Amino acid sequence: MCHKSIFSNNSLELISFQHFISMDKITRFTDKFIEYTGEVISWFTLLLVILVVVDVAGRYILSESSVAFQELEWHIFSIIFLGATAFTLKHNEHVRVDLIYSKLSETKKIVIDILGILIFLLPFAIVVVWSSYDFVERSFAYGEQSPDPGGLPFRFLIKSVLPFSFLLLILQAVVILTRKISTLMKRVKN
Repeated sequence: MCHKSIFSNNSLELISFQHFISMDKITRFTDKFIEYTGEVISWFTLLLVILVVVDVAGRYILSESSVAFQELEWHIFSIIFLGATAFTLKHNEHVRVDLIYSKLSETKKIVIDILGILIFLLPFAIVVVWSSYDFVERSFAYGEQSPDPGGLPFRFLIKSVLPFSFLLLILQAVVILTRKISTLMKRVKN
């Protein structure tokens, strides 16, 4: 009885190639999704500027102030700040202490990026998602709203931005990690 083992060289190459194609699709989808999210969030900046101008004008021209307006400004700022983290990472625009890094070879930069993602970024982001779960779940369960008179209802919605934004950050970090590992493996082969 002669049959071909699924662990032959050709099969492993086929499995590896199929795995690469599926990872490539996931990576491209994640890239597009993060890019789209960043573009949508960038419009929140314009909205925030308009709200601040209206709030300031109302306060100084009409002598009127609104707690809801001020809370909405904070909420939109939170969406911008948290929501743009994955987009910022994707475009390599995050704050970096560049004293030594800029002087290193490309291979050493890749190794530092991989270690930074594995040791710092992913564990921190996972802890934030994990620890914010109960925080957000309780907020939804209680239908949390602003404790201030005239404040915004539905505070649980803004709290849900925290784990969502860190999940996006994790996705983008994994995409970058796979690319960096792939690039490093190619450099090591050569």
